[in-house]
Amino acid sequence: MSLSEEEQVRPQDHNVPRLADDEAVEAAGPGDTPPLDAPRRFVRGLNRRGLRLVMFADVVALAAIVIGSMLVRFGTDWPEAPVANYLGSFALAILVFVGSLYFGGLYEREPRLGAPPAFPRAGQQTLAAGGLVALLSLGLSGLFRELGIGPQRALPFPIVNLATLIALGAPAIAVNRRLAHLVRTRREGPPRVLLVGHEEDLERAKVHLDPDRVPIRITAAHSEVHDLPEKVRQAGATDVLVLSRECLEDLYGEVLEQLERDGVTVGMRVSGRETLFGLERLRQVGGIPFVLLRTQTLPRSRARFKRLLDVSLTIAAAPVWFPLLALTTLYQLTVAGRPLLYWQERVGAGGRTFRMVKFRTMVVDAESATGAQLAEEDDPRVIAACRFIRATRLDELPQLLNVLRGEMSLVGPRPERPELTTDFERSITGYGRRHEVPPGLTGLAQIHGRYHTDAEYKLGYDLQYLVNWSPLLDLQILFRTIWVVLARRI
Repeated sequence: MSLSEEEQVRPQDHNVPRLADDEAVEAAGPGDTPPLDAPRRFVRGLNRRGLRLVMFADVVALAAIVIGSMLVRFGTDWPEAPVANYLGSFALAILVFVGSLYFGGLYEREPRLGAPPAFPRAGQQTLAAGGLVALLSLGLSGLFRELGIGPQRALPFPIVNLATLIALGAPAIAVNRRLAHLVRTRREGPPRVLLVGHEEDLERAKVHLDPDRVPIRITAAHSEVHDLPEKVRQAGATDVLVLSRECLEDLYGEVLEQLERDGVTVGMRVSGRETLFGLERLRQVGGIPFVLLRTQTLPRSRARFKRLLDVSLTIAAAPVWFPLLALTTLYQLTVAGRPLLYWQERVGAGGRTFRMVKFRTMVVDAESATGAQLAEEDDPRVIAACRFIRATRLDELPQLLNVLRGEMSLVGPRPERPELTTDFERSITGYGRRHEVPPGLTGLAQIHGRYHTDAEYKLGYDLQYLVNWSPLLDLQILFRTIWVVLARRI
C-alpha cells in the first residue's frame, strides 16, 4: 500500500517535469504539438543529428586552449611552418578530441540522479585523443618522408602545446558539463524522486534525502510497484529510486520499459547482498549507493563506434577473408552444387527482420518436413562433405556482406529465426533485449557455449556482452573465436 497523502510531497503544477523537445512532440496527440520558437527548433534539429550545444562549447574551449598556449609561448611569430599549416593541424587535433569525447559517451544525455563527476571520464578521453594525435603526427610524417612529399612534420603541433591541450582540456570539458548541468537544473528544477520500497526502507531513505542537504525533491513514496508508471505521472516524478530488492521482480520487464519510454530514470539501491554480484558504476545520492536500471545498455554514441569498428576491421581484413571466401565457394560448388547460397529470414536489431546469407551446408529443403528447428551437434540434415565447412564456420563467411550492409555486426548475439524468437520471447524474460544491437557473426555465447546450450543460458552471455561492450572486448571475442574454430569446439 502507499503512504498516506500527508506523508507524500505533492509537486506544484509549475514543477511538473518538462520533456525534451522531441519527447514533448511525441507525447502530444495529433494536432496538439506544442509550437516551438526558432531557437528551440534549431536545437531539436541538432539533437536529432547527435549534436549537442555542449559539443560546440567544447570546440571553443579546446581551440582557445591550443591557440592561447601558442600565443603565450611564441607570441604571433610561430616557428617552423606557416600559420595556415598550424591551424590545419589544430583543427584536425580538435576533431580527434571531440570524436574521442563523442565515442566515450560524453555527449549522451546523462541522468541527473547521482550523476558522477565528468572530470575523470574527460581526462581518460583527452589522454587517449592526445596519444592518437601524436601517433597520427608520427605516422603521417614518416609517410611524407618515404614518399618525398610535403613538409617533414605533417602536423606542426609542438609536443609541449599538445601536452598543454591534454592537461587543460579535461578540466575545461568538465567545466562545460557543470555549466550545462546548472542550466538544465535552472530550467527543469532539481530531480523529482519517487521512492519505492518497504516502509522501513522508505523512512530510512527520507532521513538521508533531506532536501536541505540533498538537491532533490521527494514527490511521492510507495510500498509497491503496482501501476508504477501511472503513479510516476501523477507525482510528476523525473526519477524513481527503488529501495527494496523484493520490488525488482515486479519492476523488471514491461514496467521498466514503460518508464524508460517516459524518460524516467530508475535506480536500484545497492545493499550488501548485491555487492556479491561484483557491481560496478555505482552512484550515490544522499549517501545511498545505487545503480541505474536500464533496458537499453549501449548508448547511441557507442553503437556508432561499434559500427565504425565493424566496417574498419572488415575492410582491413579483406586480404585474409577474401581468398578464403573464394576457395570455399569453389569447394561448395564441387561438393554441394547449386544453389550455392542459402538465404534465411532472421531477427536483427530492434526486432526487425533481414535476410541472412550463408553457404548451403544442408540438403535442399532440409526443414520441409520438420519446420524451423535449432541446429544440433551431428545434425543429420548436414551434407557429409560439408561438415568440415560447418565445423570451421566457413559457411558463415558470406555474412560479411550482411556486416557491410549494416544488418549484422562482427560480434554480437547470434540472429535467430522469427518463429524461434517469438517462442523465446514468450518463455524467457528479457529475451528481446538482445536485439539492442545488430546480431553478430560470433559472440560471447558462441565462444563459451555449444550448439546444444540452452537459449536462456546464451541470453545471459548476450546481455553480459551488451553491458560490458568495448572495442577491446570485440577484439578479444574475435581472437577467441579463431581458437574455438581451430579447436573444433562448437
